[in-house]
Amino acid sequence: MDFIRTDGKNQDFIENCRLLDMDLDRRVGKVVKREKYTKYNQLDEIREAIVVYDGKKAAGGGAIRRYDDKNVELKRVFVHPEYQGQGIGSRLVSMLMEWAVELGYERMILETGELLAESCAVYRKLGFEVIPNYGPYVNMPESLCMAKEL
Repeated sequence: MDFIRTDGKNQDFIENCRLLDMDLDRRVGKVVKREKYTKYNQLDEIREAIVVYDGKKAAGGGAIRRYDDKNVELKRVFVHPEYQGQGIGSRLVSMLMEWAVELGYERMILETGELLAESCAVYRKLGFEVIPNYGPYVNMPESLCMAKEL
């Protein structure tokens, strides 16, 4: 697997985000009104993204986005189903954490949901801890926010 640094304009990253949205609609769409999250998942502010390739085929991706001077937000992490369970997601998030450190951030924050058990398990394994919901997620009880000091 190759982990390639890029940005939010990369077509494989954009396609990965589309597949992520389809997966979320299928998994939690009947419980969570996902349209309220759309404005927080725009790609125009994504300057740091990684796409994972298996040869020439995109297998997943994720990104970070500046939240404030000290905090960077983990965004749009998704590994295609046929590649899940192989440690790719953990490696991807670890590489995004390393990139955040290179950029001078002190903490990584993220928003997910308890309904996404696999994602929560990956984040906890990497040392993320639950924090009070931040920013736009404060009044969204279905959201679960986490953080990790870098």
